[in-house]
Amino acid sequence: MDTLSYKTISANKATVDKQWVLVDAEGQTLGRLASKVAKLLRGKHKPSFTPHVDCGDNVIVINSEKINLTGNKWNDKTYIRHTGYPGGQRSLTATEMFGKDPARLVEKSVKGMLPKNKLGATLFRNLNVVVGTAHTHEAQKPTVINLNEFK
Repeated sequence: MDTLSYKTISANKATVDKQWVLVDAEGQTLGRLASKVAKLLRGKHKPSFTPHVDCGDNVIVINSEKINLTGNKWNDKTYIRHTGYPGGQRSLTATEMFGKDPARLVEKSVKGMLPKNKLGATLFRNLNVVVGTAHTHEAQKPTVINLNEFK
């Protein structure tokens, strides 16, 4: 038996095949959209997935203002942050955050589904969320992915 033919190939920064992907968020549920986008960013849909390497795609999410939340989440879901000072806990509901910047709602939900380390911070930089359909990455010629057919 030739044992050299059974080597496990591990991807690295030089051998990774990164692509640009365009995702339309119109009519999508926030959590389901975020989990699929996180999978695209991480590269788990590729056969060459390596856990410690940025082998995912660059993702552009358009129409972030047309997402859905189920149930009473628009009013009940709260986003809590802290200023760092005593008594500095601040909170916003999903409606308030959506009113300020709809793209931040999508970014925050995707970021929560990425690893909480340096790799997760690097992966998050590959995400571009825009309000509307106009984005600044036409030169990269992104391929459109239908999330309803994406597993």
